[in-house]
Amino acid sequence: MKISGWSLIRLYTILVYVFMFAPIVAVVLLSFNPEQFGSFPMKGFSFRWYVKLAENDAILIAFKNSLILGSLTSLLVTAIGIPAAMAFVRYEFPGKNSLNTLLLAPIMIPEVVLGVALLIFIRWLQQPKSFLLLLFGHVVITLPYVLLVVQARLVGIRREYEEAALSLGANPFQTFMEVTLPLLTPAILAGMLFSFTISFDDVTATLFWATATNQTVPVKIFGMLRNSISPEINALGTVMIILTVSIPLLAGYLSRKLSKG
Repeated sequence: MKISGWSLIRLYTILVYVFMFAPIVAVVLLSFNPEQFGSFPMKGFSFRWYVKLAENDAILIAFKNSLILGSLTSLLVTAIGIPAAMAFVRYEFPGKNSLNTLLLAPIMIPEVVLGVALLIFIRWLQQPKSFLLLLFGHVVITLPYVLLVVQARLVGIRREYEEAALSLGANPFQTFMEVTLPLLTPAILAGMLFSFTISFDDVTATLFWATATNQTVPVKIFGMLRNSISPEINALGTVMIILTVSIPLLAGYLSRKLSKG
């Protein structure tokens, strides 16, 4: 039997997806395993480790820290990203391209390098690690995503809409609030949700910036894996998977729905 090239490509693609998602499926399944040590086939079905997870004060504190950090990060990067995107798309000024490249650079730099660089910088300033440092670092690594999303949307908004509002007597602020902002809302919402997800899920750079009292969920998982392998990690990993998958999907859905509206 002759095997075509497309059949080999499809088989290779299926194998790649199996390789990528099989560990995730295993984590989700083992989170419902009633036994201390995971094995297949599982001997029953239980929410035991989710109950223990909800009773673990250290994990709950880390989860609270992640939610607060992600929320503040998304609000700050949105407040910075909207005027920055407006300036880069709508106006001309000296050094515009250089400044735009500088703000987008963190998306191209490995997070390990960013983490070490910021840590060395605050040590040079003789400042201790704190929650503010952690927040500043997350703003740096998530701002490029908001800038790219908002700029892409802003480029698609015809300037004639704003010019028509100005010609009818509206001032620039009214034009932005009544015309530009409603058209930008899908991109702003998507950028906020994406930045929250990236901040909530980040571990590489956060390892350099977090303190013992400001640990996030990914850092807590990393620490638990270093000390021992507990079934609670599977339950916590499942919760993280659900959040990090559902939030971008929600962002895409709301963005499409608001765009049609």
